[in-house]
Amino acid sequence: MAGVWSSIRYLLADFIGDDGGTPPFLPDGLPDAVAPIASEGIERLIDYQGAGYAQLYVDRLKRFVGRRGLDDALLGEIARLMATRMSYDDPIRIAQTKLAELAADNPPARSRDDVRKFRWDELVGALPATVADPLLAILEWRGWLHRPVSVRFSTAGRLSIRRLKIEAGFRRWRLFSVRYGTERAWVERWLHMIDRALNKQPQAAAEIVQTATMIHDYGDVYRQGVADWHLIIDGLAKPTFDGALALPDLAGAIRQARAAALSDPRQAALKRKIAEIRGRTVPRTQRSA
Repeated sequence: MAGVWSSIRYLLADFIGDDGGTPPFLPDGLPDAVAPIASEGIERLIDYQGAGYAQLYVDRLKRFVGRRGLDDALLGEIARLMATRMSYDDPIRIAQTKLAELAADNPPARSRDDVRKFRWDELVGALPATVADPLLAILEWRGWLHRPVSVRFSTAGRLSIRRLKIEAGFRRWRLFSVRYGTERAWVERWLHMIDRALNKQPQAAAEIVQTATMIHDYGDVYRQGVADWHLIIDGLAKPTFDGALALPDLAGAIRQARAAALSDPRQAALKRKIAEIRGRTVPRTQRSA
């Protein structure tokens, strides 16, 4: 219910004069070494979506403040990577960035050539789900769901700048979008896996944290990173935490799997590596038989 109300506040912000409320404070007990990283994350997310969204970041970070087995360096990495992942690249963000560049003291030269390649499902997924869902169904029916599409983010001319402002204005509806739902679920699962590592196999926690770097950019690069991440987590980390796989060096296994991840939609090399790693272990059900 709190998440729904937060989204409604963003939706009505233009009318009620509220853009998410008061900037949040740093979590109590946050180590001094982590405070600058978290402060930068808060500022980044206020710019990205608003103070209410930055509060979600703080609330997520609170889960790990004071956790046993979690040193300042690792907590700082969680804070840094979570802020990066919560400010994911979408057409709205790119438009925001372009407008910010124009407002800078030394704006770059205006160019007509900044063209980004997205997929249709990615563009439509940035819209509110009530609008996006029927459009996605039509695209899937036509076989265009994964078709690439080029989008120009130009700052040359008044019409181009006006278009950027319209695109950036969709920020108000971002929390209703299909893409936001996907990203929210991913961040929560990443944090959950870190939590399980701290409880089950603390020496693997740092490697779980770093898996966030697998997911970045947009288009095919983003989709490949997400697919590879889930394959590694589902094939190695989750079964280890569940007790279905005896993998005492989970950190090393994840490093090996990440090294095998290539730009291959079929994930052939990564699947072979995960199968090889699992083949060197004995399932716990067989060990107890």
